Amino acid sequence: MRALPEQKLDPRIKNVWRINDAIWIVLAFVCCFVPFAIIAVVDPSEGWVATVCIALVAALVVMLVIFLVILPPIRYVRWRYELSDEYLDIAKGIIWRKRYIIPFIRVQNTDTRQGPILRAFGLSSVTVATAAGEHEIPGLGIEEADVLRDRAADADLLQRSRDSKRTGSSCRRKSTAAIWYRL
Repeated sequence: MRALPEQKLDPRIKNVWRINDAIWIVLAFVCCFVPFAIIAVVDPSEGWVATVCIALVAALVVMLVIFLVILPPIRYVRWRYELSDEYLDIAKGIIWRKRYIIPFIRVQNTDTRQGPILRAFGLSSVTVATAAGEHEIPGLGIEEADVLRDRAADADLLQRSRDSKRTGSSCRRKSTAAIWYRL
């Protein structure tokens, strides 16, 4: 079995994850809590509503501790990637660990993405698209993300040119497009 990839994400990604998780947890809490709070105000004789409100607040506190204190450092340690001359290697996951090895011959597109929270921390994410789906490497510095995106794109072109020299044919996409055009 291959060794784990060596490169880690930028440590600032932990704060981005914390902010994202806090937003979603608070939104879910508000959606669940408000109806019961309205019932408690409208009909205070319903004693079970107060119990539900207290349980929801307790659940909020537990979720915030888990997602803001415990999980970000563990998630950060488990997230690794490596870019070689022939493939991109991604390893992630806490309970269910996943390992993706993406040969550059399969890469269709590479791009960088940056939402408002990532932008506030000076981070970006790189997305590599294949026919099987997209694979994202979040939390890279902007310059590092651009370099990784460009290296992945250049490696894809280099790999395609090597394969076309070996087989004596042009790019697979070009020949497939020509076949469809003839039909």
